[in-house]
Order: sequence, then structure tokens, then C-alpha cells
Amino acid sequence: MGATEQPLWQPSSERIARSQLTQFVSFLNARFPDVKVSDYQALHQWSITATEDFWRSVWDYCDVISSQSSEVVVTDVDRMPGASWFPDARLNFAENLLRRRGDSTAIVSLLENGARNEVSFDGLYAQVAALSAALKSRGVVAGDRVAGFMPNVTETVVAMLAATSLGAVWTSCSPDFGFQGVMDRFGQVKPKVLFAADGYYYNEKSHDSLAKVRQLAEEIESLEHVVVVELMAQKADISGIKKAVHYSQWLGDFADTVEIEFAQLPFNHPLYIMYSSGTTGVPKCIVHGAGGTLLQHLKEHQLHCDVTSDDRLFYFTTCGWMMWNWLVSGLASGATLVLYDGSPFASDGQLLLDAIDAEAITIFGTSAKFISSLEKTGVKPRETHHLSSLNTILSTGSPLSHESFEYVYRDVKPDVLLASIAGGTDIISCFVGGCPTRPVYTGQIQCRALGMAVEFWDPQGQALPEGKGELVCYKPFPSMPIGFYNDSDGRKYHAAYFAQYDNVWCHGDYGELTAQDGAIIHGRSDAVLNPGGVRIGTAEIYRQVEKLEEVIESIVIGQEWQDDVRVVLFVVLRDDGRLTDDLKDFIRSTIRANATPRHVPAKIIRVPEIPRTLSGKIVELAVREVVHGRPVNNSDALANPEALANFKDLCELAV
Repeated sequence: MGATEQPLWQPSSERIARSQLTQFVSFLNARFPDVKVSDYQALHQWSITATEDFWRSVWDYCDVISSQSSEVVVTDVDRMPGASWFPDARLNFAENLLRRRGDSTAIVSLLENGARNEVSFDGLYAQVAALSAALKSRGVVAGDRVAGFMPNVTETVVAMLAATSLGAVWTSCSPDFGFQGVMDRFGQVKPKVLFAADGYYYNEKSHDSLAKVRQLAEEIESLEHVVVVELMAQKADISGIKKAVHYSQWLGDFADTVEIEFAQLPFNHPLYIMYSSGTTGVPKCIVHGAGGTLLQHLKEHQLHCDVTSDDRLFYFTTCGWMMWNWLVSGLASGATLVLYDGSPFASDGQLLLDAIDAEAITIFGTSAKFISSLEKTGVKPRETHHLSSLNTILSTGSPLSHESFEYVYRDVKPDVLLASIAGGTDIISCFVGGCPTRPVYTGQIQCRALGMAVEFWDPQGQALPEGKGELVCYKPFPSMPIGFYNDSDGRKYHAAYFAQYDNVWCHGDYGELTAQDGAIIHGRSDAVLNPGGVRIGTAEIYRQVEKLEEVIESIVIGQEWQDDVRVVLFVVLRDDGRLTDDLKDFIRSTIRANATPRHVPAKIIRVPEIPRTLSGKIVELAVREVVHGRPVNNSDALANPEALANFKDLCELAV
């Protein structure tokens, strides 16, 4: 995939000068007079060679709050896994997020049904203080698991901060997960307390959650308390739920608590348990440490996204996706969070666009799917909205197409930083992402993230200065998981990331570096097609197919066929569309002309719907398993598992 030489956007000299990245460089120049970091590329190189100096500088520049510092930055820096960061430090994650006080707005919470709630920084602190005291009085201590089966609302943030203020470990699922999907997750980690909303709004409907909460209370034997947050009703009937209590009742006499006793804990004390988003097998329980998560998020927010206390930060996410955790960390940089729970496509996407203007959102995070859907439906936000506050758009979840890049600058806002970012649950952060001081080129992620020694390797473990390969990180970084839950010997952890290349993190993404020292991610490497032994990234096919007017969306897999692999493309067409031979020929010729002949599908099949995860990602691996008659064991991780039936026993694939 070639790169356009002329940038779509360049930051103004004023924007570069006032950016935190520029301020950070000045900070480094004062601290290390011999360090020459004249441009981002040089800064990145220094950040991965002077590992200790860089991460110490991030700690100091971002002003990490700790009761005890650590003279040692990292031990065993050549071991992956095995490196230990800031081993003598003592800190509290929640204390860092609650540093800003006053009557300015900390959180704005929006629901699809139009409900709006706002809380100040002082108000947020007071709510966390009350809930922290209530948890402590019920015996919650450091290391206990506290779970949220919650929508993306203020109470969820409060519950997480209250739990982590005590050193408890937070884990969450969004309420649209099926019962088995929640059990596959929470059942493994055995939480002591469960916070659960009585329901949620999605796609212009209200959904009752209490039946699933009742089941969870019955099945999760470790639960001592089930705290029901009333989102739908003023007094939900919880009489049939074991150990259940209303949120307001739970607070009881602690509602007037004014101070928080933040537990001071090691840098690597467990903070979050996240879950892999695969669709086969029981999800992996990934344990992330408090210090590493905090330090990475401070770095990404301030240096890569230029988040300040003047910003209003929004990301469309659910509490079952790592972007929720990433978003909430914006509090540590003093930003105001704008939360939204509901369908991103409510009112044909207008609801979120309206929110940009109504809430003066400065940084708007979304998915590649949302942007492409706006384009497909002919929405032109610059003609219908002011968007005057908006300076940055973030996109993640899947590769952002060339057409979506061009659409943003043509039809959304020409003077905006569009940053495609990529990483994942596994690292609760990004390997590649945005940069406020660099240009934006069509189809490219701007840069490799600071402190992340990212390359693309061939199967023999050789770095590829050009050409496509596996995304690897060959040096440790603070937000590596501290391990998997119930994996005492580390065997599962090692198999997940270090089996392919010894002592090197292999992420499972397939991509390449660009001439501008940016990156392009082509898709997951384990979903990469391999016809004739030649590896093909699926994103290159999607880019060609989904720009066609007749096609709404598509999914492509490799089908095992006659001792080889053939490319099979499934398409969702517009309601009145027919998959004629002429259309098939047109699709094939478009792919052949704009990608390569190897990308041309052997089969093109129409389906009514494509399965997606709850965070909106298409699930190539699940479709591939169904096509081959193999079970998909974790279908509860899907938003629409019924769609898998569209790919079962297809006669077109028998010949």
C-alpha cells in the first residue's frame, strides 16, 4: 500500500509550540544537555535506547504522585517477561486520578435517551470517598476483586476509583454481554463485590439487566455483596437477588465521608483484570499493574494526544473494552471526561456529533467503523455542525481506510488532527499512535509510540525496514501485563506473546513502516490470508470493497481448500442490491486493479449480517471456524452471535 507524499494535514507552528510534546523536549534538553532530539524520530530513538532516563523523565514531567519514589527505574531490562519497573516506589492509582479539585466539571455523563448528569472534581472526590469507606467497612482489602457489570456512567468510574483507592482489583463487563460471557470472565476471577445497573438504553430501547444480575448472584459463589445502581427505575425490585442492596442504601452512614485513605502500594500492584477478545476458548484474564497503566496513559494522553486540563475528552466505548480504562485515566491529566452510553449510531450518528458542540468536546475518540458509516450514509458534519471546539479525532478498533482519512478532512473538519491509534487490551495502551507535532498522511498511523521499541519482522526474526511483517516490541515497557490470572507458572502468558520470537513481544498484528516513519496496520496476523504461501493483510481487501457504493460492509477469510488456502469474501449489500455476476466481476476487477491479483477472492458470497464483538470489531477468526465446521466456544463475546449462522454449511463453499 503506497503512501501519499503530500500530507492531508500539518500542525501549525503555533500548535507545535504549545504542545506538551514540545514542552517535554524542552524539559529533556534542560535535564540532559547532551541529548539531541531535534525531531520526533530522534526523540523516539532516544526513548528506546535511554530506557531509564526516558521513563524517569515521563514520571517527573507528568508529576506522578507517590509516597515513595524509586531510585531504580528498571531491573532485568533485557528480560521479556521479567523486567521490573520502579521496584521501590509506593503509589495509588486512584490518588493520581483524583488529583484535581475544585468546582470545575470532572465528568459529563450522557445516555442515549437524552439523560445528562454532571459532577465536579470536588463532587467526584466526595462520591469516591463515601464509596471507598463503604467498601472498606465491608472488609474489602488490597488484592480483592471488585467487578462492574455496568454501563458507561459516572457511577462506574466512582466504583472503580473507590475499589482501587483500597488496592482492590477492578474488572468490568458491559451489560450487553450475555450471562455466559460474564460468567466466563467474572467466574474465573471470583469477585467479592459486584456493582450492577438495573438496566441500560441501547438502540432506542430500554434493556432490563436484573435477570442476568440475579443469575450472576446465584452462580458466582465468591460474591458477598451485589450493589444495584438504579439507572432505569427509582426503586428497582431486587428482592429476588441474593445479597443485593441498593447503591444509596449501601452508602448508608458513609455518605458524608470527606477524606480518602489511599493505600500506598508497589508499582506493580494489580489494578485491572482485562479479558482477551478472542472468540474461541474461555477468555484469558490479563492482569495489569497500577504503576505501568498510569505511566503509559499519562504518556499517551499528554505527549501523544496533547491532553491538558483545558480539554474535554470523549471516547465512544463500553466498560467491556480497554478504551474505557484508557479514557478514565484522562482524569490524571486534569481533563474533563465526557461519557456516553448507548448506540453510537443513534439518530444516524447525529447524537454524538451533537454532543461535540453541546459539550465543547476537544478530543473525540471513536471507531473506524463509525467514521466509515458516516461516510457511507452521506453525512457531512462540517455542513451541519459547528465543531469549533474539536481539535483532535482519535480512531481505533480496526485499520482506518484511505477513504476515511480523506472523508474526515473533506467532510468533517479540515483543521483537525486525525490520529489512528493501535495497541490493545494486552498492553492497555498503544504501540503506534498520534503525534501533535507531525503531519497526517493518508492511510498512515503517525508514529511509533515513545518508549515502545516497535518493528515489523519476517518469520525469521529479521526487522523489515520496508514490507509487511509481524508487529513486535523487542524491549520491555511498563504496561506489559504482570501476568494472567490463575497462571502461576506463566506458561499461558509466555505462549500468548513470546512463543514466536524468544524474549520479544509478538502482538499478533500484521503491518509495515512507511517512508514517513509512520505505520500501517493491515489486520490481525492470525487472520492474515495465506494463499499460495503468500501472506495477505485483510485490510487491503476491505479498503477496495467497502468504497464500492453497492457494498455496506464485508468480511474476508482464508478457506482451507485443496491443500492450499483460497480467499473467500462475504458482503452485505444495500437492501435493494443483488449479487449479480456483473457485480462480482466488478468487485474482483477493483481488487485486482488496486491491490494485487493474489487479493482477488475465489468466492464472493452475500450474507445478511456480519458478526462483531461488543466493541464493534469484525470477527474473522470466528467466521473462519464456522466455515470449517469447527466450534466457536466464546460466542458470548459477540454483539450478534446469531449472525454466525449465516456462514454455516454454505453450498457455495463445497465446490
